Amino acid sequence: MKFICVTLLIISGITDSRSEQYDVVGPTDPVFAVAGEDVILPCSVKPSTSVVDMKVEWFRSDLKDSQVHLYEDHVDKYTDQSQSYRGRTKLNHQELQSGDASLKLSSVRVSDEGLYKCFIQYKSWFDDATVNVKVEAVGRPPVITVDGFDHSGGLHLQCESEGWYPKPDLEWLNSEGVSLSSETTETHRNTDGFRVKHTITVHHRDDKIHCRVKLRHHVLETQIITTSKC
Repeated sequence: MKFICVTLLIISGITDSRSEQYDVVGPTDPVFAVAGEDVILPCSVKPSTSVVDMKVEWFRSDLKDSQVHLYEDHVDKYTDQSQSYRGRTKLNHQELQSGDASLKLSSVRVSDEGLYKCFIQYKSWFDDATVNVKVEAVGRPPVITVDGFDHSGGLHLQCESEGWYPKPDLEWLNSEGVSLSSETTETHRNTDGFRVKHTITVHHRDDKIHCRVKLRHHVLETQIITTSKC
């Protein structure tokens, strides 16, 4: 009797569970940050899975050689971190267990505005998401000064505010909240941000004139009372 021995080779392709079925997800809308405050840059893996054993790297995709934060081999690494981000970034290691790789950026600067890439890798799998950061700097309260009279007795008023980013809107309003047209407008930018200055001539006395500076939901306002009484 002849026996035929058949050796069956089963080649199984071992695939990591963290494959293309997972996505790195960031916000669809820009993240607004206020200069001087802290901000969270959202980034996570969906469906939720631990990223503790993965590489998590944040960098600026709009700048060269600008590593913002690196987590690898279970520790944060700062050797190649951009100097401008030193001491200002933090990953919550507990949140990494649930797939949350959001980055906390402290003491936001105007120069932090830009595109950030959240890159996550595990062996041969990797994915990334982009976070668009918009920085706002709230300036100083507007200052109204009296700049003399014209030939018809009109009162020249000047309103100025500085330290804003990006450029804010400045408007004059009367006591009823009606917008008044500025006669001259000036805008200057320096290292402190934008400075805006508008002038107006008031002919109607005994009124409250408001100067309002606005940047999105940030509003600063000053008023002056004009009177015909000496």
